[in-house]
Amino acid sequence: MFKKILIANRGEIACRVITTARKMGIKTVAVYSEADANARHVSLADEAVCIGAAPSRESYLVADKIIAACKSTGAEAVHPGYGFLSENSGFAKRVEEEGIVFIGPKHHSIAAMGDKIESKKLAGKAGVNCIPGVNDAIDTPEQAVGIAKGIGYPVMIKASAGGGGKGLRVAFNDKEALEGFTSCKNEARNSFGDDRVFIEKFVEEPRHIEIQLVGDSFGNVIYLNERECSIQRRHQKVIEEAPSPFISDATRKAMGEQAVALAKAVKYQSAGTVEFVVGKDQSFYFLEMNTRLQVEHPVTECITGLDLVELMIRVAAGEKLPLTQAEVKRDGWAIECRINAEDPFRNFLPSTGRLVRFGPPATTMFAGGACTVQAEPIEASLRQAQGERASDLFGVRVDTGVMDGGEIPMFYDSMIAKLIVHGKDRTEAIAKMREALNSFVIRGVSSNIPFQAALLAHPKFSSGEFNTGFIAEHYSKGFAAEDVPHDHPNFLIALAAFVRRKSRARTSGMSGQLAGYNVNVGQQYAVVVLDKAGNHTYKQVHVDDALGRSWEATVTVDDKPYAIVSHSRLNDIVIEGTLNGKTFAAQVERGTQKNPLALRVQHNGSQIECLVMSPRMAELHQLMPHKAPPDMSRYVLSPMPGLLVDVAVTVGQKVQAGERVAVIEAMKMENVLFATADGVVGKVLAAKGESLSVDQAIVEFV
Repeated sequence: MFKKILIANRGEIACRVITTARKMGIKTVAVYSEADANARHVSLADEAVCIGAAPSRESYLVADKIIAACKSTGAEAVHPGYGFLSENSGFAKRVEEEGIVFIGPKHHSIAAMGDKIESKKLAGKAGVNCIPGVNDAIDTPEQAVGIAKGIGYPVMIKASAGGGGKGLRVAFNDKEALEGFTSCKNEARNSFGDDRVFIEKFVEEPRHIEIQLVGDSFGNVIYLNERECSIQRRHQKVIEEAPSPFISDATRKAMGEQAVALAKAVKYQSAGTVEFVVGKDQSFYFLEMNTRLQVEHPVTECITGLDLVELMIRVAAGEKLPLTQAEVKRDGWAIECRINAEDPFRNFLPSTGRLVRFGPPATTMFAGGACTVQAEPIEASLRQAQGERASDLFGVRVDTGVMDGGEIPMFYDSMIAKLIVHGKDRTEAIAKMREALNSFVIRGVSSNIPFQAALLAHPKFSSGEFNTGFIAEHYSKGFAAEDVPHDHPNFLIALAAFVRRKSRARTSGMSGQLAGYNVNVGQQYAVVVLDKAGNHTYKQVHVDDALGRSWEATVTVDDKPYAIVSHSRLNDIVIEGTLNGKTFAAQVERGTQKNPLALRVQHNGSQIECLVMSPRMAELHQLMPHKAPPDMSRYVLSPMPGLLVDVAVTVGQKVQAGERVAVIEAMKMENVLFATADGVVGKVLAAKGESLSVDQAIVEFV
């Protein structure tokens, strides 16, 4: 076994590998860019080496620097994590040639699966289902109909040079195939100057389901069940779960055996994933193979009790797999939510900056589950020695690379953390995830937690009736606050009144109050739910405490009682307790950017900002005029923090609506800003290369 390994990655996955290495008694070396000097993975590792400037092309993607770090620290092996150089066959080969072990598949396996066309050919030879079709150009409509009949309807007629929805038709019969071929060919010629057309099987209501496998150097390969990854936004996974609520045991077995056959065909060693597209009739077809550890590997670890990182390390060290296919278990249900630094209410724009508060929910599962060699849970004493809060499975786990006060830099991806839950069944797992999201405190940057809460509450998700088009179908116009349903919206109002009354009860007990000016706790309150446009909602609320116990009260809103019991302190952001006898977790904060007296209350993804006052004060508040926000229509504002990489206009230039004005780069994404109306540039207020904050003015029109 290795004595020391280097992790050629950053963030959450680097911390995840360090956790398992520490469990195995292996020393670790972290590498970091200048932007990550104070990152969590640097502090967790036994040693750390700076490998360059912030941009990944100058640090994490430079093979020479990583190999040099291995040699200078004496690391015997490299774990690449995912992303960066993890699927770079040239890097894997270089590492091997330098006498360092690559904790992953051999370079020839990575190369074989890296070419999309060649990998499909290999898959076909290995007996893996590939999407039926003809990849050669088709000449006549009659030929197209014949091919379509041979494949079986429905089929997809696609232009070879197509894109943006142009040159694409779906045909369900001979007539549609005949007409679709002609239309497709003409559209492709006019749009792309290339009228080549081919046909492949159209998978109806497709789902993205992947098989996790692991192989060793002795020719043994096993599959570790499947993961359901169909909840995607712009081809990026948002929620993953294991097992899938859709496929049958027979389909699972067939997919698993085909994945193993493909792995054996390329002599695969280490952990890997074979991705399939699955139709509504459970027909499945090979998409690609990921020759690395997947982001969503924790859900597989939960249901199998295996530590995939440990298996990778042991296989790389030359050990045999410690279990057979028959010994792979499937226990309970696991769900993972990717918590990203992005603002769902601003079209998911990246959000960078300092994490003023980072408080994940209490964790009750160890990262990696069971110790694979003993095939039983690690002793609790060892876990405590590692500083991990952990018990058995069926709980909550947080994988993250950040910490309170840390920075979310603009140079890398937007993931803050992965929130994983494990329940006895899918219903319990969804309930656990909703509660865990309620307890997840992130301040300083925006996160997609409200969006995750909305997805979990959607009836189609709860029933398991979804496919890869779920988000595009149900959130086609983007995401707004009203898209977050709440079973009891008045509960947020009741909780605000409960917290305010608890505060007044504490104040009333303070000594030294002047006679006649004592704080009167009272029972009648008014809650003013604030609205940006000034259309505030006023609710009359009655609060009855239980014999003077400030932690217990019945709050009545619209004649409906809410019995709340909570021992949380007033300065706690997360308020935990019971509502009408059922446990809850919600977030309450005093003071907002616009109003220091307001309360912000969040629960199940819903949020209100409100003022809690006496009924008389509410009457007077209704008479206050609304102050409209300033008119910023003359300005082009930065919608997010980022680097201004280009300003495409100059002072005095006439600009038409829709014309390119500036380009901002953040989290490996370029965002182009366009003029919303015709105008003349009066001032350019920001320079190329400048770091921008949210809503910072870039250009002013006259």
